Amino acid sequence: MTTREREILHLLKTQPLISQNELADTLGITRSSVAVHITNLMKKGHILGKGYIVREDDYVCVIGGSNIDIQGFPKNELIFKDSNVGEVKMSLGGVGRNIAENLVRMGVETRFISVLGDDVYGQKILEEARAIGLNMTESLVLKGEATSTYLSILDASKDMVLAISHMDAIDRMTVDFIRSKRHIIENASVCVLDTNLPLQVIEEILNSCRNTTFFLDTVSTTKTKKVKALIGRFHTIKPNRIEAEILTGIKITDEASMESAATSLHEKGVKEVFISLGSDGVYYSDQVSRGIIPPVSVEMINATGAGDAFIAALALAHQMDLKIRDKAKLAACAASIAISHENTINPNMTRDLLMEKMEANK
Repeated sequence: MTTREREILHLLKTQPLISQNELADTLGITRSSVAVHITNLMKKGHILGKGYIVREDDYVCVIGGSNIDIQGFPKNELIFKDSNVGEVKMSLGGVGRNIAENLVRMGVETRFISVLGDDVYGQKILEEARAIGLNMTESLVLKGEATSTYLSILDASKDMVLAISHMDAIDRMTVDFIRSKRHIIENASVCVLDTNLPLQVIEEILNSCRNTTFFLDTVSTTKTKKVKALIGRFHTIKPNRIEAEILTGIKITDEASMESAATSLHEKGVKEVFISLGSDGVYYSDQVSRGIIPPVSVEMINATGAGDAFIAALALAHQMDLKIRDKAKLAACAASIAISHENTINPNMTRDLLMEKMEANK
């Protein structure tokens, strides 16, 4: 935001009924210049409409993948090369999309930038976003293209037998497209990226928005390698043990080697490190404070959404300006809520439930 834009925004907050002519007279500029500045403020999301309703709330921007998960499983033993009687389930997925939905359910205003096809699956993702209050208006919709889809076949014991991954859509996000969203990224209190994004897009985001606070979800060991050279540009990262080894080149075998890995990441520029240890909890470090938070005790029904809920809670905790140990605790509580439901995203997730869980596990 420019200095002049800040001046205009301040005047609109204190005098919401002020006219453009009055703004021009107060600032000593022309009315046409005022009109241009107001248009820019609207584009950047600081003014919500012609009535000069000024946005007060911070928001989190999430940029990453979204897809449809289709899962089929037979009622009896799976018979190959035959039609099996069974059940097919469809759910919304994608690391970025899952993080964004968790944030909305935690009561955080969220803007999600992704890539969709203009097919029925893309429409479904947009409809669900509108239903829960997730802002996807800045996402790219590809005309005549398919939305990313993950199709899996399970056997009678619910183990995956085979799967087909059609995840080409996110690769269609271009540098030019993401440049057009710079104002959304720059004005976010936090911007969360997932490594499904093309490398050149990640580089453009980090290079053009140097004052933005970036969080990273590493997604997988393979995709972690893609961002190794850029890791110091992120404020907060959440790798697992193997991903942390890839990023640092340090074999993690105990708490001492974990501390060495965290120190290496801090030396590269990372401010806060959270290393997922699975059933052993999470290691946290910000150079001043370090430690391990044990997992919150809960019956595990589905573990697939734990990481998405964890990083969403980290973004919320950053907005709340919590200390790093409390950030780790809040995120661990969010993960416990996630795994206690059969869906990847627990529909019961709310900020109230999260804070109750946090209070109960002090």
